[in-house]
Amino acid sequence: MSNVAAENAAKLGEMISGYMLSQIISATAVLGLADLLATGTASGKALAEATGTQSASLLRLLRALAACGLVEEAEPGRFRLTTFGALLRADVPGSLRNLALMHGTEATWRAWGDLLHAVRTGQTAFEHVFGMGSFQYSALDPDRAARFDAYMADLTHRSVAAILQAHDFSQYGGIVDLGGGNAVLLSAILTAAPKAEGTVFDTAAGITGARQRLEQAGVAGRCRIIAGDFFAEIPGAADAYILKSVLHDWDDDRAVAILRNCSGAMRPDSALLIVERLLPERTECSDAHREITMMDMHMLVMPGGRERTTSEYVELLAAAGLKSIATRPSNSPFAVIEAVKIGAPAAR
Repeated sequence: MSNVAAENAAKLGEMISGYMLSQIISATAVLGLADLLATGTASGKALAEATGTQSASLLRLLRALAACGLVEEAEPGRFRLTTFGALLRADVPGSLRNLALMHGTEATWRAWGDLLHAVRTGQTAFEHVFGMGSFQYSALDPDRAARFDAYMADLTHRSVAAILQAHDFSQYGGIVDLGGGNAVLLSAILTAAPKAEGTVFDTAAGITGARQRLEQAGVAGRCRIIAGDFFAEIPGAADAYILKSVLHDWDDDRAVAILRNCSGAMRPDSALLIVERLLPERTECSDAHREITMMDMHMLVMPGGRERTTSEYVELLAAAGLKSIATRPSNSPFAVIEAVKIGAPAAR
């Protein structure tokens, strides 16, 4: 076997066994090992006592983490956290702990195990396994819903500065964040645009943490919180409507239904701002393209939505009586697509 063939085989073998590493990291997050190691070096035995695990088994987990660079075996049987592993702590900026917890849950694991069914049929794997959609399932499981909410908050935190840099939100007097959840994005927008007023619009379960976050940001006095369903009715006559990480959760028919409701609520001079990852028109082997295509597969497995190219979003908008007037990339995985009603002025 040539050197190139051997390298390719090793790389593919690592990909094939990737599920093992995912579960190792998830178990580490559930046990809180990174937080326990935040203050310094600890023995495997002490960590087993602190986590209520079997000492020999935890030691094997710690050795696997050391081999991956998440911890370091300072001396035989004693471990310390690395800078890399610190990203699994709950209290550090940019923490990926909630991402690890979400991907390691039994529901996510079982749904991904049914990927082949989704590819063969086009049906959502999660619904095939559990007999209901992932959002309906989360509504019945408060712990899972809270974990998802924390994960989405982390994702927005990591991208919000880039999103605000990509688009000028200060031009709007009234902004409605549809599916705005715990108001991470809108609180940042209102902080950056002190003359604007906002509305967080989401399901009753979705807006649970919105008030507290708005108060922490000092913008609660300029923001309403409304529980509702964007498939039914959307608050009308705002200057701008935001859909961040919403349309990718739904198939084309449901996405168009949301957009039609947006169009019905918008004034002729209102703007719709779609904040989403964008699939490339042509896929290449790169880290960025790998990230977006993996998220697209996750949409196929879990909620039944999909990631889309810019041209595919243009088609969705047209089907709802809207037109795209600008697409602004950001220094993050997200871009901002600005749209208006067909026949409306091209710019505010």
